[in-house]
Amino acid sequence: MKGRRPPVSPAAAGSAQLELPLLAPPADPVAATSPTDADAPNPTAPLGPDQRRLTLGERTLVYHLKRSSRRTIGFVVDDRGLSITAPRWVTLAEIEHAIVEKQKWIFAKLAEWRTQAARRVLPPMRWQDGADLPFLGKPVTLRLESPIGALMFDADTRRLHLGLPPSATEQQIKDRVQGWLQTQARRLFGERLDLYAERLGVRHSAYALSSAATRWGSCTADGKIRLNWRLVHFPLSLIDYVVAHELAHLREMNHSPRFWDTVESIFPEFREARDQLQSHPPEYLPVF
Repeated sequence: MKGRRPPVSPAAAGSAQLELPLLAPPADPVAATSPTDADAPNPTAPLGPDQRRLTLGERTLVYHLKRSSRRTIGFVVDDRGLSITAPRWVTLAEIEHAIVEKQKWIFAKLAEWRTQAARRVLPPMRWQDGADLPFLGKPVTLRLESPIGALMFDADTRRLHLGLPPSATEQQIKDRVQGWLQTQARRLFGERLDLYAERLGVRHSAYALSSAATRWGSCTADGKIRLNWRLVHFPLSLIDYVVAHELAHLREMNHSPRFWDTVESIFPEFREARDQLQSHPPEYLPVF
């Protein structure tokens, strides 16, 4: 059976807060499982409450099953693995029959996601002198010493001088770097919000940084905007896209064609930036 995305209900379209998820909404509703383990799990590993296991020849497929009021069986493969959403009246035997019919596509998509993840994943971050981390899309090198004896960033050499002693611990280095990044994010995001708000002719009532694990930004009906500080790792174009996205919600509290027209009116390159952002899930950022 071929899954189709169900229409958005009026209640969802008029919600009090809209969020920009860390990963783009897939074509069908999603539940979670790991793509690296999805087609070759430990046969004795316990399953989660919504997980099921199906043997297909020499392969064992683990997936999450969600029941809903939709009229078709939907398949989604993303960085979290395989998820299936099925009507409440469809039997498990019918679901498994649909899996068998679609298994070639499923395994191909799982392999594709693993390949993409391997290309994007960063090596483990080592919090030490000489380490690099991304800032505005380019690497910045950490240096413990500082020519002024305090925290400073040299834009010409792209070195962040921390002003810490050689004996500094990883936690001290991490805390100093995170504080600097959040300070830069707060300043830069505020400037971009002011710039694009003026272009659109809107005003937000409040703005704050967030450390949300599931979204890059959010906007409430009363004009409060929150932006994930981890965006500061990305090029300015991606930050501008999220800023334009959230400000557009002050005009259109939905994701209708009119909403996307509003985004495009102040940020014409939004499609390219949106695609790039969708390929940057949080697990590929330095771990703080």
